[in-house]
Amino acid sequence: MTSSVATSEHETGSLRDRVMDLVRATEIDGRLLGMIVTLIGIEIGFGLYTGGSILSPVNLLTFATQAVQIAIIATGMVLVIVSRNIDLSVGSVLGVVAMTYAVLMHEVFPTTIGVDTPYGWLIALGAGLLIGIILGAIQGFLIAYMKIPSFVVTLGGLLAFRGLVFDISGGSTQAPDDTQFVVLGGGPLGSLGGTISWAFGAVIIVAIALYLYYNRRQRRRFGFPVRPMWAEVGIGVVGLLIVVGGVAISNAYHWPAGLIEQYAAQHGISPEGLVIEAGVPWPAVILLAVTLVMTFLATKRKFGRYVYAIGGNPEAAELGGINTRWTIMKIYILMGILCAISAAISSAQINGATNDLGNGYELLVISAAVIGGTSFAGGVGTIPGAVLGAIVIYALRYNLQYIGLPSNNQDIVIAVVLIAAVAFDTYSRRNAT
Repeated sequence: MTSSVATSEHETGSLRDRVMDLVRATEIDGRLLGMIVTLIGIEIGFGLYTGGSILSPVNLLTFATQAVQIAIIATGMVLVIVSRNIDLSVGSVLGVVAMTYAVLMHEVFPTTIGVDTPYGWLIALGAGLLIGIILGAIQGFLIAYMKIPSFVVTLGGLLAFRGLVFDISGGSTQAPDDTQFVVLGGGPLGSLGGTISWAFGAVIIVAIALYLYYNRRQRRRFGFPVRPMWAEVGIGVVGLLIVVGGVAISNAYHWPAGLIEQYAAQHGISPEGLVIEAGVPWPAVILLAVTLVMTFLATKRKFGRYVYAIGGNPEAAELGGINTRWTIMKIYILMGILCAISAAISSAQINGATNDLGNGYELLVISAAVIGGTSFAGGVGTIPGAVLGAIVIYALRYNLQYIGLPSNNQDIVIAVVLIAAVAFDTYSRRNAT
């Protein structure tokens, strides 16, 4: 009996080892793979619980679009935490910039450049980006050059900038009606459309294939080991399936009847039998662009290497000639830019700005980065991991809300997941040591 149990355990261990060897051969980050499996498990679990109703295209697109706001800022929070700092002010910075957008388009432009100019929203975006840069630079300077702890500086920013939101708005909600600006928020009118979405997907698939080919060629050129061909093909196929699935889900969501009737009336056609595919929402396109740019900065540029070096050993990085103060200041300037981008999407989704917009975002952003594999010990974290972390958080939050769980209990679930993620990171580091 004992011998059979030992044999079974040995076979189980051998199977696990073979699976791990296959995963390592693909060179995929184990945490990233775990996040994907977790997300799939969440959706399948809630899909079974709700009889599949929560897996409708409109629900999937809704929670994915909501996650974009947090995911964009989380890509910057990765670099902040990797460098052994923190930023508690991101929600308040977002609130300041979002209110600036709304006030400019609702109160300033009507009495200056007019409300019908097609460039008003671009001017507002430029102003918002400038404010984000200024606020980020101020905090970065205090942290990097004045040596004030980032926790203290950004906590002060959280409070001060939240008060600034009220000063800008006068305490009232601002609701401009710029039909071009609201496109950034997604929805039926803020999407690419069916045909363009498939073309967009085709471009992404070609880009994935070219990247895999280029990466393999460069490895051979410089004598580095290459992945097995089956792993290359497998990664390409998985990428293709994800892109095709995402576009198919986006196109499965159609314009509602009211918009169809308006469109038909404007074009002098009958609305009977008219179906218009919404396609990939613009917030998803913006998130993809931000993720690619941030990943490039973090992995392919000196700036990113300096950030990880500072997080790994600040003293050694300083002695190695890295300008640690300027690097940290640039991190916070970058955070200001990301907050401005996220603010544009947040403001566009509600067609305005409220005084509490962005409240609590800092905790969600930090949670997304940590759940995605970023370590508070510094030096460890990935941009795609943070994006997946944000999607997992919003998948949980949206699904729990869908089944009627009170918001306070939703926060408990998110807290448990966050603590479990940090515990797993601590356990992994202890075992590695």
